[in-house]
Amino acid sequence: MTAIDSTVPHPARRYNYWLGGKDNFAADRASGDELEAAFPNVRKGALANRAMLRRATRFLAAEAGIRQFLDIGTGLPTADNTHEVAQSVAPESRIVYVDNDPLVMVHARALLTTSPQGRTSYIEADLRDPDAILADRTLRDTLDLSQPVALMLIAVLHFVHGHGAAKPIVQRLLADLPAGSFLVATHATSDFGTPEQAALYQQMVEQGRSDVWTRPRDEVAELFEGLELIDPGVVPASKWRPGPGDPAFADNEVNVWSGVGRKP
Repeated sequence: MTAIDSTVPHPARRYNYWLGGKDNFAADRASGDELEAAFPNVRKGALANRAMLRRATRFLAAEAGIRQFLDIGTGLPTADNTHEVAQSVAPESRIVYVDNDPLVMVHARALLTTSPQGRTSYIEADLRDPDAILADRTLRDTLDLSQPVALMLIAVLHFVHGHGAAKPIVQRLLADLPAGSFLVATHATSDFGTPEQAALYQQMVEQGRSDVWTRPRDEVAELFEGLELIDPGVVPASKWRPGPGDPAFADNEVNVWSGVGRKP
């Protein structure tokens, strides 16, 4: 297993910090605080993103009949993880979690226990190497790729830097999944900020002070090319089928696009 470097901030641990978790180090908190000082709504975006994950997973399990989930960029375990939501609807659901942070894998193996009828497995791998993920024996032993799979890419594609760089990864992953599979994606954006905020954020990226590569709505929508978008389409995370009790945030407080698409 890869060694854990507590001196370098990691997105999963920073996200855990914003969600109020305790599985993070000083470097993660410092990175989170710096981003929050420049953009005070980042915690709201994290909460809205997590709520959208819960709603989308419930939709897939309860309405779309999905029983297999490939969750890449898992993050540290918190409340209402993908397998918990899916198996609360369909206990036989099978989930493969993938993350490149060894701390995530340590916690996942200890805490993410499956229902007796279903199965939960874990792979330490990187989204940027989709071939390695798809070829992994654990994935093939857990999921039946002849049957529909929900590909969950929640707040992870924005760590793939470069214009147009995320789409080929999504297409490669979807290529091995059969008709009837789904893509769920959320992605950070600068669309709702002021020009001054956008310029400040771009400067932070160029200086290595942020690892999130934001994308505009058009580029996020292209991730769903060839898929049947589920209503309401590509919308801010807080507006994807909100339910009672979900936080009501303004678009410029969330700054996250989200969508669900079905492979025909």
